[in-house]
Amino acid sequence: MEAHVLEEVWDGRPKQPQQLIEVLLDVQDRQGFVSEEALREISKELTVPLIDVWRVANFYKGISLQPRGKHLITVCMGTACHVRTAALLVEECFSQIRMETGDTSVDGLFTIEKVNCLGACALGPIVVLDGVYHHHMTPAKLRRLIKSVYKLEEETMSDAAHHNPA
Repeated sequence: MEAHVLEEVWDGRPKQPQQLIEVLLDVQDRQGFVSEEALREISKELTVPLIDVWRVANFYKGISLQPRGKHLITVCMGTACHVRTAALLVEECFSQIRMETGDTSVDGLFTIEKVNCLGACALGPIVVLDGVYHHHMTPAKLRRLIKSVYKLEEETMSDAAHHNPA
């Protein structure tokens, strides 16, 4: 973790234990996850025992202790989505992104996570891509969605190479 990340997080903020969740979320927003080094620094600065900082960070699904991919795919596995074939959507994610195990793709583009419920049961199955909810998802719709991300990434890389030739 770069020192400037926490400097930005601390800027103008009281270093009080009740700031713990906000600090964890701000660190994650800046670096994509909360590293062990950041947990230690947060513990020290907020005078909260390290084990308590870890417990809070580990408890909340929205806080990741591992690096995440550039794009986050969240698949709802709640009862309503489960009975509407959510498990097939997870398999489709792994198939399209060419992952067998693990949460983040080797190329760092995708992180796939399963959650217990997203609270949109009537619209299930639900897949969230980068914070955007996609309802009544099917494996075919999911394939198109993932392909659209790959296409956008290719265009972005192509544009960057075109504008910044080596």
